[in-house]
Amino acid sequence: MSEKENQSVDLFGNIKSRDIGEEMKRSYIDYAMSVIVGRALPDVRDGLKPIHRRLLYGMNEMGLKYNKSFKKSARVVGDVMGKYHPHGDSAIYDSLVRLAQDFSLRDTLVDGQGNFGSVDGDMAAAMRYTEVRLERIADEMLNDIDKNTVKFMDNYDGSMQEPSVLPAKMPNLLVNGSSGIAVGMATNIPTHNLSEVCDAVIEVIKNPGVTTKELMNIIKGPDFPTGAIICGRKGIFDYFETGKGSVKVQARAEIEEGGRGGRSAIVVTEIPYQVNKTNLIEAIAGLVKDKKVTDIADIRDESDRRGMRLVIEVKRDGDARVVLNHLYKHTQLQTSFSVNMLAIVDGRPRILPIKEVMKCYVKHRKEVVTARTRFDLNKAQKREHILQGLLIAIANLDKVIKIIREAQDPTEAKFALIREFALSEPQSQAILDMRLHQLTQLSSASIEKEQKELLALIAELKGILEDPQKVLAIIVDELKGLKKDYGTERKTEISNTELSDMTMEDLIEEEDVVITLSNDGYAKRIPLDTYRTQNRGGKGVIGGKTKEEDFIEHLFVTSTHATILMFTTRGRVFSLRAYEIPEGNRLSKGKAIVNLLQISNEEKITSAVAIEDFDPKNSGETYLTMCTRFGLIKRVELGDFANIRKSGIIAIGLEDGDVLTSVQMTHGKSDLIIATRDGKAIRFDEEQIRAMGRQAKGVRGIRLGKDDIVVGMEHALKDAPGPDVLSVCENGYGKRTEFTEYRKQNRGGSGTITIKTTERNGKVVGIKLVDESKDLMVITENGMAVRIRCEEIRSVGRNAQGVRLVKLAESDKIARIAPVIKDNDEEACGGEEAVPKELI
Repeated sequence: MSEKENQSVDLFGNIKSRDIGEEMKRSYIDYAMSVIVGRALPDVRDGLKPIHRRLLYGMNEMGLKYNKSFKKSARVVGDVMGKYHPHGDSAIYDSLVRLAQDFSLRDTLVDGQGNFGSVDGDMAAAMRYTEVRLERIADEMLNDIDKNTVKFMDNYDGSMQEPSVLPAKMPNLLVNGSSGIAVGMATNIPTHNLSEVCDAVIEVIKNPGVTTKELMNIIKGPDFPTGAIICGRKGIFDYFETGKGSVKVQARAEIEEGGRGGRSAIVVTEIPYQVNKTNLIEAIAGLVKDKKVTDIADIRDESDRRGMRLVIEVKRDGDARVVLNHLYKHTQLQTSFSVNMLAIVDGRPRILPIKEVMKCYVKHRKEVVTARTRFDLNKAQKREHILQGLLIAIANLDKVIKIIREAQDPTEAKFALIREFALSEPQSQAILDMRLHQLTQLSSASIEKEQKELLALIAELKGILEDPQKVLAIIVDELKGLKKDYGTERKTEISNTELSDMTMEDLIEEEDVVITLSNDGYAKRIPLDTYRTQNRGGKGVIGGKTKEEDFIEHLFVTSTHATILMFTTRGRVFSLRAYEIPEGNRLSKGKAIVNLLQISNEEKITSAVAIEDFDPKNSGETYLTMCTRFGLIKRVELGDFANIRKSGIIAIGLEDGDVLTSVQMTHGKSDLIIATRDGKAIRFDEEQIRAMGRQAKGVRGIRLGKDDIVVGMEHALKDAPGPDVLSVCENGYGKRTEFTEYRKQNRGGSGTITIKTTERNGKVVGIKLVDESKDLMVITENGMAVRIRCEEIRSVGRNAQGVRLVKLAESDKIARIAPVIKDNDEEACGGEEAVPKELI
């Protein structure tokens, strides 16, 4: 548009041409700053947003002190809306309600009478029903406001004055925190403990160079009004240092045993800050409905005026700890509080480390104390000046009375006194303002005493103004008084344990399971109590259904949380968590091991070891001792197997045709016994084998006869009364012999007879070390499983034939054996559902 066209449009001088981009930019910035400074963000000095400041000031002006009677909330809302805050009454009332909620503020500033909402998300009653007054601690925010300590500004229509900030003796921003969303930014400041904050500010005053770590020894971290537990200190350090961080908060929950019907229950007594309890219960119920958590039997809210109590009953066969971990992962029983220490500093928004927040508070309090001292000094000086005039009047009382009587009017009398006694106008006026009977009763002694006290006060106040350290000392004393009068115990516990993301292991119940591997490479896990304990010679129950040509080859008992090291015939080792093996039942075939491990078609799992901890600090000196079919043996330190890639690693170097037969976990204090298929066995000290690298081939353990091979290896403590050796043959026969019957030899010998491999017995399947506390789990090639009490197998000599252990069907043979610890209550429960643990 040309200049001429502009002039033709601007007929009345009210229309001006502007660039629309610049105009929108300026207008938006003005709007944004208005929201940031005037509505959404707290001032770093008093920790209040404008609406909260206006509410406190308005209630103070209305005389609603903590020791006065309550007034209707509607009256407060109307007064504040009409005088200071031209916004909706509902927004003002919501802000008033928050100041009275003990689950929103750590130390409430408004004392509410009536329904002000609840942690369940219930709304407060209408403002016409509720009543309010200031809390006692709110006086600490407003004290000295009438002493010119803070600047006042015009209200929205210029008809009144309102404070731009409160004197705020209490460090409110840290104590009660704040949250708000402005334009392009948001603040989220947690609540803290008043006692700790006071001590921390005092430390900052006394030691300006205090470090963040030193501050963390004083102010431990957030102290939420709803309590709960903060997990870890990293997030606390982050926002202490930078003003931003994330704090993990977890509900306080305990597991109570022996509830209704013997059920265990999770009892929640504290929940994370700003979590709605009703929504939390609905979320838990939703998990049960969607079958994401299956072990919850009932949910009850037993909260009352004594406190919160949320009861989550767990089913009889459920694990309460696992259920609780599920709830931590999927509900707001565990949350993250994202801290953003954003506040208004000198009219501009800034993100502040906690030490800077304290410095800003101290700076504000120095200004308030200085202004208050100056106000008190001015007042004291004026009073002392008046007292000087009164003393002159007392000394010349008759003459003063005469001058007043002879004056035509008060003005003449005032100036006559000024001329006669060289008084100031205020002094002369003070004499005239007093009644005659007061003049006659004036006591020069009392006035002189008051004057003396005022002169001392004036000297003290001047000393404060001249010495900044005295100002700081006053602030320190005030903080100590705050702590003494209002300090409370910490509500939120801070745990040193950093809360990492929930792992799958945390969500899996730890229980003892039987893991089976078939000859064709199918794996499954079954709860151990599925099997019944049977008498010797029983027929057993089905432990795994297989194809006609397949049979159960490996069986071991372990925990679902254990790491299973699976060793293959080719000398490689793979790592798998027990819970990663799919659960099946007695009749299921299981899942192909090739779908779980990157195992080739040329190799099979030949041995497995369950490891609970690879750290030598916890597990001690630990080795994996391996034996091959050709009688070679080696030891490798357990730590060499801590990190195994998915494709597996080499565990032992093998000669052509040799395979890995057995792997045992030893601790350097054992004797080893190696048994062969033809019934030979050798016992020697494991220290005869030095520790080797993973790829070493090992040394000779036993010298084998023609066509003989190793079928098993076991270990027992040296020279100690240990378990017996149980040898089991393929036709269901076996015998139990004391370990001491096998004399110690040097490794590499031919060994001695352990059991005769007659036509009745058949070849040896394996050996196991057992005692009275164990049962024997036997699996046949056709998938039958029998659990036998070892105490029913009597101990005999090495040359004995043995006894029948299992009655086999025609053409069936024993494939695998494993010992398990017998449950202590087995006799009482009739042999059903024993809960043993693995002994490998």
